[in-house]
Amino acid sequence: GVAVGLAWTPVGGEIPFVESTRMRGRGKVAITGRLGDVMRESALAALSWIRSNAGMLGIDDGLFDRSVFHIHVPAGATPKDGPSAGVTLTVSLVSLLTGLPVPSDLAMTGEITLRGKVLPVGGIKEKVIAAKSAGVKTVLLPDKNEKDLEDVSPNVRNALTFRFVSEIETELDIVFGPALHERARRVNEG
Repeated sequence: GVAVGLAWTPVGGEIPFVESTRMRGRGKVAITGRLGDVMRESALAALSWIRSNAGMLGIDDGLFDRSVFHIHVPAGATPKDGPSAGVTLTVSLVSLLTGLPVPSDLAMTGEITLRGKVLPVGGIKEKVIAAKSAGVKTVLLPDKNEKDLEDVSPNVRNALTFRFVSEIETELDIVFGPALHERARRVNEG
C-alpha cells in the first residue's frame, strides 16, 4: 500500500510517500518516519475508519486482530507533522488491505474524521506546485479547498486535473474506480 501525499514545509511543498504493510501479530500499529503526534492521530483515525467500514470495503474484520500494521513515511531524517495526511494514510491502508494499486500519477491531501468526512487543509498553493514539479497528473483536494486554487498560477492549474471530495468514500472511488466495489462484492458474496 503506497500512496502519494502532498505536504507543506517552511520552504515550499513536497511529495511524501506513505507506505503501509501488514504482518501476522496481535492488533498493533507501528508508525515510523519521524511523524509527529498529529500525523500519528491521523493514522489511527484512518485505521479506525477502515475497520468500521471493513464490510463495505470487502475486508475481513478479523484481520485487524491478527495483524500488526506498519505505516511508514520515508525520509526519516525530516520531521513530519500536520493535519493534512489523513486521506493519504487511508488510501495507503485500503490499498494494502485490498491489494488494489494506487495510480502513481495521483496525489492527495486532506484530513479525515471518524465519520469519513474530508476536511480542508492549508498550504494548497505550495502543495499544488510540488505536485506539478513531481509529474503528478491528478490532484485530489478537499472540496472546501477549491477556492484556494485562485492563488495558484494558471500555468500550474492548467497542467493538472483536480478532483474535489467531501467524503473519504468518494476519494476511494476516484482512486480505485469500480475495482474496489467489484472486489468488495466478490468478497461479501463469499
